[in-house]
Amino acid sequence: MTENLATLIKKRGPIRRIGVIGMGYVGIPAAALFADVPHFEHVYGFQRDSASSGYKIAMLNRGESPLKGEEPGLEELLGKVVGAGKFSCTADFSKIAECDAVTLAIQTPFKDKKDLLPDFTPLIEGLRNVGRHLTPGMLVVLESTITPGTTTGMAREILEDESGLVAGKDFALAHAPERVMVGRLLRNIREHDRVVGGIDEVSTARAVELYSPVLTAGTVIPMTATAAEVTKTAENTFRDLQIAAINQLALYCEAMGINVYDVRAGVASLKGEGITRAILWPGAGVGGHCLTKDTYHLERGVQVLGREELDFPAGRESLYTLARGVNDFMPEHMLHLAESALGEAGKALAGSKIALLGWAFINDSDDARNTPAEPFRDAALAAGAEVAVHDPWVDPVTSPDAPPGLSRDLDGVLSGADAVVVFAGHKEYRGLVPSEVRRLCGCPHPAVVDGRNVVDPDVWIGAGFVYRGIGRGDKNRHALRE
Repeated sequence: MTENLATLIKKRGPIRRIGVIGMGYVGIPAAALFADVPHFEHVYGFQRDSASSGYKIAMLNRGESPLKGEEPGLEELLGKVVGAGKFSCTADFSKIAECDAVTLAIQTPFKDKKDLLPDFTPLIEGLRNVGRHLTPGMLVVLESTITPGTTTGMAREILEDESGLVAGKDFALAHAPERVMVGRLLRNIREHDRVVGGIDEVSTARAVELYSPVLTAGTVIPMTATAAEVTKTAENTFRDLQIAAINQLALYCEAMGINVYDVRAGVASLKGEGITRAILWPGAGVGGHCLTKDTYHLERGVQVLGREELDFPAGRESLYTLARGVNDFMPEHMLHLAESALGEAGKALAGSKIALLGWAFINDSDDARNTPAEPFRDAALAAGAEVAVHDPWVDPVTSPDAPPGLSRDLDGVLSGADAVVVFAGHKEYRGLVPSEVRRLCGCPHPAVVDGRNVVDPDVWIGAGFVYRGIGRGDKNRHALRE
């Protein structure tokens, strides 16, 4: 079969026209970078003209980025490739037929955290659109993070059913997962090594041809499609595990009355040949599209692909799901800290006003997917508190993840607050003046709960606040200052 595919690809010639399905945090920078490659003639960004996201089409065709967080170079690059006529965004999926290669950058969330069943509905729709317009010799690449076994299973079946063509014979199929972080999208795509896995050697080689021109520092790492799926879910699972390790340590340090950041610096100082201590930072919780779910994609892959029964202690949770539990607990811990601080100020959680600062899950970004601020807010409301939410980056009108009542009026949110709870390390919060915040709060001893280590505890304690911070056992019990 591969001989037939190799012949079709040779007849088609080099990749010249590319389609990118899904204009989000992955698809937009990827499309712009493809379009900036001199020998790629044109890149189509495919976006549904829906009520919630259709506005992106006009913006992108003007060279404007719909992503409003700090993304160095992205808007400039979009303006360049649009001005050169090398990139356009469209809702007309029939133009897929004009492409030599098509990538899918579509989210794969879970329907319900309780049953942990992935919601592949948007991905399936994208695959069906590709399949309807698939032509012989085309390359199809899944960039979405997916359950291991999806590329050779569900994706292959849908593409073949819709097109009447056979993967590995009539068209190339591969998985090349994105490896980006919000706030450094272009840099990550250019500099990170790119894992590329085809369903056969011909598919892998064609995918390598697609991605190699975009890389400036990174290299391509070829493997099988399934190995690429496991690689992506595993690297996110490991990062989640690392965060859980420092969060657990932070809880220990609070209980022992010491500063987790002193301990972190000490651990990180151990260096030498063969020594690795990749210790991260504690915080109010883990959010985003990937880390909150990819552990479950990885573990589900064992069920989908398992050729042998997993040999593991009966009845025990895996290390990875235990780590997920630690990170999911951190918003609850933030509520415990808030309740403790309010109690020291002589107030109950019920009836208190909480100024929640930061709805995005990461600093200086508008990305609020699976934000840890949400379970905190919900629990605080259930306990009878009033919660006012501020975020300078998340758009209350266009963001699908913006909560009701989200405000960009910081003074208004702080006014009358009994507790100020920091969930995101936005630069706007690092410059808060304690005396001014206390004036706006209007109570003798407002609480400040720092989930991202953005305030100086001594300064805020000296200004009359009741301070609580993640991992700050050295400061969480202190005498009140007038």
